Amino acid sequence: MSCNYAEGLSPYEHKGILGVPEKFEPLEKFNKKCDLLAQYISQSKHVVVHTGAGISTSAGIPDFRGPNGVWTLEKQGKKPSTNVSFADAKPTKTHMILKKLVECNKVQYVVSQNIDGLHLKSGLSRKHLAELHGNMFVDECNVCKRQFVRNRPVETVGKKCSGVPCAAEHVGGRPCRGRLYDGVLDWEHSLPDNDLLMAEWHSSIADLSICLGTTLQIIPSGNLPLETAKYGGKLVICNLQPTKHDNKADLVINYYVDDILEKVMNILGLDIPTYNEADDLSKMAESAIIDWTINRKDVLALEKIFKAKCKGVKKKRSLIKSKRNSAEPSTNSNDDEVDDKSKIIKLEVQENSITEGITANGDVKTESVEQNGTEQNQG
Repeated sequence: MSCNYAEGLSPYEHKGILGVPEKFEPLEKFNKKCDLLAQYISQSKHVVVHTGAGISTSAGIPDFRGPNGVWTLEKQGKKPSTNVSFADAKPTKTHMILKKLVECNKVQYVVSQNIDGLHLKSGLSRKHLAELHGNMFVDECNVCKRQFVRNRPVETVGKKCSGVPCAAEHVGGRPCRGRLYDGVLDWEHSLPDNDLLMAEWHSSIADLSICLGTTLQIIPSGNLPLETAKYGGKLVICNLQPTKHDNKADLVINYYVDDILEKVMNILGLDIPTYNEADDLSKMAESAIIDWTINRKDVLALEKIFKAKCKGVKKKRSLIKSKRNSAEPSTNSNDDEVDDKSKIIKLEVQENSITEGITANGDVKTESVEQNGTEQNQG
């Protein structure tokens, strides 16, 4: 359960802006924006989708910073009333739609901040998925770094040893004396190298990045969609709460992500698949050893594409959209450059920072915060 996962993390005070009121587009505006999103997808050659906790709430897994999020309620001394276990949770309509869009070559890559394993359960290929913060259904060898699918969620978080020997030789690798550790990151851990590289390079070469169910507060994952915009691509944000990057987006849709993608699929004339246990790798892992390691050949191939397109290309410095509809939510945010992309953000609040909060009309008021005490970013 996400509550148990949150409780298993190291104590950490600064978890970002919590409990910002949710906003919903009027129906007519919602329909027009979904039409535009479908048009963007149809016209794009390389689409990357960035997913956060908001895409799993309809599966019964609470988010973290929403009005009823785990950390929002924690601050009030409460816990979510709905909290389905990771073992019992099934992929949502959004998870299944993303799998379909990848199979139809409408989406080229998915970058996930989620540790719930629902992308894996949906049948989405590892070739098309980066998991920046780990996966409750994956173990990793501490020596050869191979990853293996589990048939049940890990019982620990923070890369703790399970004592199980590495199974590399059973999947075509060399015999390895390593031991398996849970693959779920804690606050201080480095992001997995290949996942981060693939996420950054795909985001840079994309002509469209779509953010689903994330407030984009955790970096570097929250800043990866900006790479698309900096290289001239479009940025779309779909979330119930405003985000710090709304004023850099070409399109913002405040509505349930399941409803947004269902409408888009109808416009594109595509069927929405249902969850099938036969495609669920966690079910297959009950009777077989499933390798979940990113293929190094895929990393090298993407590196060539990235260098061919982006090397020597000057990035845009200003991304703020001057012609955005004033009725759409926005945040006051500077275009920050992130040099250290090896850590999950630790929000070290400085004494001279501007206090975060919510204005009377429900907009977010951001503050300057520092990552690892060295550089300023916005949470």
